[in-house]
Amino acid sequence: MPLLNLGILAHVDAGKTSLTERLLHAVGITDEIGSVDAGTTRTDTLALERRRGITIKSAVVSFPVDDVTVNLIDTPGHPDFIAEVERVLGVLDGAVLVVSAVEGVQAQTRVLMRTLRRLRIPTLVFVNKIDRRGAREQDLLRDIARRLGAPVAPMGRTAGLGTREAAFRPGPEPAALDVLADHDDGLLTAYVENAVTPDRLHAALVRQTRQCLVHPVYFGSAVTGAGVDALIGGIRDLLPAAEGDPDGPLSGAVFKVERGPAGEKTAYARIYAGTLRVRTPVRFGDAGAEGKVTAVSVFEHGCDIRREAVPAGRIAKLWGLADIRIGDPLGRPRKTESHFFAPPTLETVVVPGPGTHPGALHTALTQLAEQDPLIGLRHDEVRREISVSLYGEVQKEVVQATLADEYGLHVTFRETTPLCVERLTGTGAAVEFNGKDPNPFLATVGLRVEPAPVGAGVTFALEVELGSMPYAFFKAVEDTVGETLGQGPHGWPVPDCAVTMTHSGYSPRQSHAHQGFDKSMSSTGYDFRGLTPLVLTEALRRAGTQVYEPMHRFRIEAPADTLGALLPVLAGLGAVPGATETRGESCVLEGAVPAARVHALEQRLPGLTRGEGELESAFDHYAPVTRGSVPERARTDHNPLNRKEYLLNVTRRTAGRSD
Repeated sequence: MPLLNLGILAHVDAGKTSLTERLLHAVGITDEIGSVDAGTTRTDTLALERRRGITIKSAVVSFPVDDVTVNLIDTPGHPDFIAEVERVLGVLDGAVLVVSAVEGVQAQTRVLMRTLRRLRIPTLVFVNKIDRRGAREQDLLRDIARRLGAPVAPMGRTAGLGTREAAFRPGPEPAALDVLADHDDGLLTAYVENAVTPDRLHAALVRQTRQCLVHPVYFGSAVTGAGVDALIGGIRDLLPAAEGDPDGPLSGAVFKVERGPAGEKTAYARIYAGTLRVRTPVRFGDAGAEGKVTAVSVFEHGCDIRREAVPAGRIAKLWGLADIRIGDPLGRPRKTESHFFAPPTLETVVVPGPGTHPGALHTALTQLAEQDPLIGLRHDEVRREISVSLYGEVQKEVVQATLADEYGLHVTFRETTPLCVERLTGTGAAVEFNGKDPNPFLATVGLRVEPAPVGAGVTFALEVELGSMPYAFFKAVEDTVGETLGQGPHGWPVPDCAVTMTHSGYSPRQSHAHQGFDKSMSSTGYDFRGLTPLVLTEALRRAGTQVYEPMHRFRIEAPADTLGALLPVLAGLGAVPGATETRGESCVLEGAVPAARVHALEQRLPGLTRGEGELESAFDHYAPVTRGSVPERARTDHNPLNRKEYLLNVTRRTAGRSD
């Protein structure tokens, strides 16, 4: 039986979850249509999702369409939860992108379509809410093609637009034929000769949809059901079925992890090849850990059903792998693009409320980070603080509510700050020799740091012979370099640099007569791990670093007569306006704005544009901090910038040594 793993994606409030509920009702899975407003939807199962009326976690539900089994994955629409969408994209065979007939193409719509096209995921467009006052058709089709930068093929026409009687009448449209002919010379010739048959037109539509050359567009209403049957037909006929050899080597990927009431992990995985069987050893994770799946279930007819095996193409829930994490490969890893969206650019300190034990908070946040690996945690043992990285303010509110609802922990947050980086401004080198003051470690380490191109990452090289000391000591230096670069002189990560080891030395293994190994006379990995931060930090200080803050590219579409009010506000927020284009009574303004000011811009935009302004923003690059004082980040290490403090924290071998 053919299988299709289908994603439903949209900008927040476009009606994505309502469409999911309508689809489940139309195919007979549910007797009543769930309501977002009433909190009775099938896929928004979290209490928080039902209270807020938004999707926070992806959810899977299955239904049959004739001989095709569809695994439908409902995803969040709010940009603060883009990490949840990112994980789902890798398991899809096709997608439905929902657009509101009233609001039209919105910021997140553009982000999603760009990503779907880059990943070449066949996508249908469903224009929802045709029963709403203000719904549009022809100008919206032009807007979709222009703003999404994608060829679209209308699959019919609407009637009664903007009323409760609004309907969608499927049928071949001349505009669809024009688009299809652009990619098919034979069809173009037949079109000119007026010899296009329905079968030929359908074959061209299927082929070009699956090749991501065109995107069929359906109109309808999730509330009234208009156009939904036509969309279901498109899902069945136009999108490709899952592929994979069930007899080949096992290959899969985990895209979601949940914890049950007792803390046990449940993993959601897509199987791309082979067959995963219960109680059979399976390798998982980048390190190749091995475990046994104790139980599996697959999605069928609106529920998950226990099975003894999961063949290629299926999505399944897995139990028994206690150390499994989101993103882990199962069996043979696939070579695929792993990150489609930018990482978080903001962070905030979590402040425990009255009665909240720090240990319980640490455990709860660690479990939340397991379920969302792009939520990074940073532990400050000195101040006993935990920082969490975020995409935006809504995500912060959700973390707060989740801690209260699921863990009984009440917290507040400090002001959200941007996650900066430090870049080298020059080259620096430092060395400390074994046996020479003020070095208290039995090790010689010399390091040189040099700037590397943006995006190059950190490289580690040797200018000393690999055989000059045990390999374990070189490895200790290399690993410690990576850890130390997490906090530059100003406390921010140093992401792009070349580190070269210029000097090395150690004290060979010593022992007294008739006695064992004497650690006080012999080098260990501890000596190299302890000395490396002092040497590297001094090299960074000599090289010099500059703090860079995250910048978002923005695009504002607003009435042209509001531009005069927008520009001074943007300047006050530190934005750098770029191109400005006037289109009749509206204007489009593009530029860059500090990530820390995006939320303020979102809040002020409606008042500046009479509620008609639309903002699209996404991380673009880092830029030098030029406004105010250089931002400093509190250190969470033993502070190698202060030698005396560092040595007191790291070693007791300071007797008789000078600082």
